Amino acid sequence: MARRIDVSGSGGVRLAAWEFADRTRTVDALGRTSVHPMPAVARGREPGAGGVLLLHGLMGRAAHWAETARWLSARYRVVALDQRGHGRSEKPVGGPYVLDAYVSDAEAVVERLGLAPVTLIGHAMGALTAWRLAARRPDLVRSLVICDMRASALGAATQRRWGEWFKSWPVPFATLADVRHWFGQEDPTLDRPAPARGDFYAEVMAERADGWRPLFFRRQMLMAREAYAHDAHWEELALVECPALVVRGLDGELGRAEAQEMVRVLPQGRYAEVADAGHFLHYDQPAAWRRAAEPFLRASAPV
Repeated sequence: MARRIDVSGSGGVRLAAWEFADRTRTVDALGRTSVHPMPAVARGREPGAGGVLLLHGLMGRAAHWAETARWLSARYRVVALDQRGHGRSEKPVGGPYVLDAYVSDAEAVVERLGLAPVTLIGHAMGALTAWRLAARRPDLVRSLVICDMRASALGAATQRRWGEWFKSWPVPFATLADVRHWFGQEDPTLDRPAPARGDFYAEVMAERADGWRPLFFRRQMLMAREAYAHDAHWEELALVECPALVVRGLDGELGRAEAQEMVRVLPQGRYAEVADAGHFLHYDQPAAWRRAAEPFLRASAPV
């Protein structure tokens, strides 16, 4: 169960945040069943104990964290954010789509929703946003999970490839089945079929009069990626004071050597990996992802 909360981010941009809650069932005298959120006190959590903020990656949305949020909400207050330009959040034409804006947005959500001391869990660009917030505001953050994001510069060549890739999309798609098929099988950047990848992209499409189109604007996604692709981010990583877990999929974009160097640079770094998983490890291997992340969260963010 998720409840939408609108929050004003940096520069007044409207952000859609989604609070997930446990559900409990009751049966009345007539045998009718109803489902409603379980109060935090009933789940053994004290008000002001902090929460979890889930940050998706480039082109993602809060809903991609639904499976993770379900098991986390049994112990924590859980909020997932549609970052600016994504999902149901505002998509200002001129942005800004820069790192400071994303970090300030996350900071605003933590403060305005009373999530501190917060555990930040981020995937890809969302992970970079998370560790930059942890470096900027250590008073707000108690632990951090970095999911398949590199600290090294990605380079100008990758921006050109991404621009070409966006142009190759056969939009509009006639059906969601076509979305799943193209991103899961026909996409020329694929080495082998990836059905979970097709499902991932199906979740960021919306039906229009002419077919299915992404919830985001591809030009804005390139702008957002431009903001972090050319620079390395090791200095900010070294400033993260809280316990931090670096998780990679064995077939993901973050290599083992770089991940282990990130763990070394982090003052309280830990390492985990998920087998049979690619870049979208929390989405395509949710059970294995949980086994990798949950022990760290129980130790670093006790209820």
